Amino acid sequence: MNRIDILSSETSNKIAAGEVIERPLSVVKELVENSIDAGSKNITVLIQEGGLKTINITDDGSGIHPDDIEKSILPHATSKISTIDDIFKINTLGFRGEALASIAAISKMNITSRIKSMDFGRELRVEGGFVKSIKDAAANPGTSIVVNDLFFNVPARLKFLKSTSKESSSITDIVSRLALSHSDICFILKNNDKQVIHTFGNNNLQDVIRIIYGKSTGDNVTYFENHMDTATVYGYIGNADVSRGSRNHQTIFVNKRYIRSKLVTAAVENAFKSFLTINKFPFFVLFLDIYPELVDVNVHPTKSEIKFKNDREIFKLVFDSIHKAIRESLHDDFNIPIDTHSDIVNSSSDNESVEGKQIHKNMSIFDNDITDSKPIKVDIPIDLRSSDYEQHIDNNEPSVQSKPTPPAYINENAEPYIKPSAKPIDTDNNNKYTINNRLKSDYTTPNKNNLKLKLLKYIGIFNNTYILSELNEELFIIDQHAAHERVMFERYREQIKQSHVSVQTLLTPIVLELTPEEYSIYIDNIDIFKNSGFDIDIFGDNTIKIQAVPYILGKLDGRNFFIQVIDSIKNDKSIDTLDLKYNSIARLACRSAVKAHQKLSEVEVKTLLQQLAECENPYNCPHGRPTIISMSLYEIEKKFKRVQ
Repeated sequence: MNRIDILSSETSNKIAAGEVIERPLSVVKELVENSIDAGSKNITVLIQEGGLKTINITDDGSGIHPDDIEKSILPHATSKISTIDDIFKINTLGFRGEALASIAAISKMNITSRIKSMDFGRELRVEGGFVKSIKDAAANPGTSIVVNDLFFNVPARLKFLKSTSKESSSITDIVSRLALSHSDICFILKNNDKQVIHTFGNNNLQDVIRIIYGKSTGDNVTYFENHMDTATVYGYIGNADVSRGSRNHQTIFVNKRYIRSKLVTAAVENAFKSFLTINKFPFFVLFLDIYPELVDVNVHPTKSEIKFKNDREIFKLVFDSIHKAIRESLHDDFNIPIDTHSDIVNSSSDNESVEGKQIHKNMSIFDNDITDSKPIKVDIPIDLRSSDYEQHIDNNEPSVQSKPTPPAYINENAEPYIKPSAKPIDTDNNNKYTINNRLKSDYTTPNKNNLKLKLLKYIGIFNNTYILSELNEELFIIDQHAAHERVMFERYREQIKQSHVSVQTLLTPIVLELTPEEYSIYIDNIDIFKNSGFDIDIFGDNTIKIQAVPYILGKLDGRNFFIQVIDSIKNDKSIDTLDLKYNSIARLACRSAVKAHQKLSEVEVKTLLQQLAECENPYNCPHGRPTIISMSLYEIEKKFKRVQ
């Protein structure tokens, strides 16, 4: 029988540190937030090797009193709150007193701080949670904290960290968000002695947006603002030109705290799609100022999740403000008459109205956490016959078009929709299965034994989308878009592997200004882009010039394709190997395949069928949808009541 014992302070501190400090990003976030709470106007962040070697945060804030500097690394030591009642009226970013204690327990840390009323400062050196020295030191007013050899005494944590480039990218992202939240503070971020971010601290949010996201984004945003008795919302919403295929450029602050909220995100996207029918997610920077007692920020150790006391009111406030701003923006640009009634949320306060039912419907989706790569669960009508379906499958995200064609509703995790009558029946055991399984059962070796596909007899084409063929009393239906996607995917992937990618030189090079994080991703994967057929030159700070693109792209927009590749590399947590990155690029490239309803000649159809038969896996498109289904003669005759 095991006896109960009390853990040593060293062990318990390391366990507690693991909850607060997950990676270098966590250190930067906690220390910069402390600098903001100290009233700093200039904050400098220096990192080496993704923060694993060195993290140096310097500010000009109020500093730490020399008598308190040793207490600062003790667990639950804080100057932000004093009683439990203070938890319900928190006005600071930090309050638990866990950050410095957790960082000190798993690193070698130096703290140098000076308050303005004194002529000298105090320096504390800590290693693995143990104080090594404390002495007077020369220092400027403010605090400088240097964290070296993060996780040096927790080697198990080091094994689960990402590459230094990904850690650097994450730090760049969080510093960018913090810079947006405090436009009155000058932020400087340097990665391996190279300046990545430098904001002016002039209290102009739009200037910070230009610095972080580029001039084109800064010039395509609209200011919004709305008020209620207990809360105020304001910020900038981008137009269709700066929308993206992911939610990477969506930022929410509640009382200047960077958070993730499905409630707020859904409100913005519902308002946005009321006007702009595009299959992308809007850019926005949103601030919500609310009485502290109406939100609970003490939900998670990272403080990235909060709870609102009244979700319905917050949803309506955000929706109305975005809806009004976009409506007035379109009116100014195109002289569109302004409708005083909201499409989804009416301005009245009748809780029993259609408005209340609609809000309740939208709020039923707030079950899971939102991440950059995980879509909000919203069932939106999608026309199976349109190219929007391909876009939906490609991104594994819901379409955001506002006027879709009924009738089908697609869930992003559901299997592709096929009518029951279109599935084959096994005459031996009356078991339904797709042509994918049937052909694989007959011919187990891909590419060499696709004889059955090669023998298909072309009959015709239905709805300029589905190719009809027959063989041995079976009807085969081939999706021309999915089939061509598979052909292009395998062809392009093979070209990349053999380093023989056909490229096309652009008549006018594309000059693209990236965010610091996107630029960092490109630099880390520069060989990937080169081997994939891109000819790219550095064209200034965070700016590139694309001179050639893969020939397989055809008429696709090279600018958007490049951004989609960057987003794919960033969002897909599994893309760590070279092959997976190439496969991801190839999947994106095959969007230039023939579309549904695109008329093909008989020669083109037969050529496509021949190329599909030569594929390694002709049964599914690169996104997992089936390329072929079949109907047996038995099933057809059963439908016509010829057999029982």
